[in-house]
Amino acid sequence: MTLPAVTTLLLERAQGVLTITLNRPDVRNAMSLAMVEELRAVLRTSAADASIRALVLRGAGGHFCAGGDIKDMAGARARAQTDGEDAYRHLNRAFGALLEDAQNAPQVLIAVLEGAVLGGGFGLACVSDIAIAQSGAKFGLPETSLGIIPAQIAPFVVKRIGLTQTRRLALTAARFDGAEALRLGLVHFAEAEVEERLAQVLEQVRQCAPGANAATKALLLATENEPLNTLLDEAAGLFAAAVVGEEGVEGTMAFMQKRKPGWAV
Repeated sequence: MTLPAVTTLLLERAQGVLTITLNRPDVRNAMSLAMVEELRAVLRTSAADASIRALVLRGAGGHFCAGGDIKDMAGARARAQTDGEDAYRHLNRAFGALLEDAQNAPQVLIAVLEGAVLGGGFGLACVSDIAIAQSGAKFGLPETSLGIIPAQIAPFVVKRIGLTQTRRLALTAARFDGAEALRLGLVHFAEAEVEERLAQVLEQVRQCAPGANAATKALLLATENEPLNTLLDEAAGLFAAAVVGEEGVEGTMAFMQKRKPGWAV
């Protein structure tokens, strides 16, 4: 499947992995509305492409993402002269929609976090399935120090690290490094060099059936909203379908024959 044309991102596809690089290094990859729209378009396209098994999200120029683009805020301020608060509401809600899309992507979403991981960048880290931080990366929620609020990212941060820690970080705008991000449970790894860990994680992902991974991810996310009894009924149906499905049959046969299944490339 052909990926959409982009100007704020770099896209590289190899061995079932789509690497999406935020590419505005001159502003530490600050998230413009154009970048948000391009990311959503890439996620929509890749979601329908079964050959893409993992998404790697990272930033160019030594930084992940420094948050929202101040120029976009200025543009919204100009539009607000005629549109009122709706100009700001549209700009803010668009980023929340991106976070929803990223969280619900059927592929494994891996965030590689270097340099600035602030505001919206922090939010993107929180919707990843696996987060790998460079030890010296700088994390923070600076919104309140700017007189604004972390409106769209707040629910995702709470889900990731809990209400108590989110309150502390959001209400102090405190900065912290990769080691502290690991302690908080925001990231899964904090490394001096991230590439070796990324290669290891991708190798692990390739051992898992892509359809089973997608179904498992959806099931895990559903635990946040659905009643337990309903969820267990649905899960039983999903399990039955998986057992007799193509991946289930191949996985079982591979185990019996003491070989790798076809997807384990």
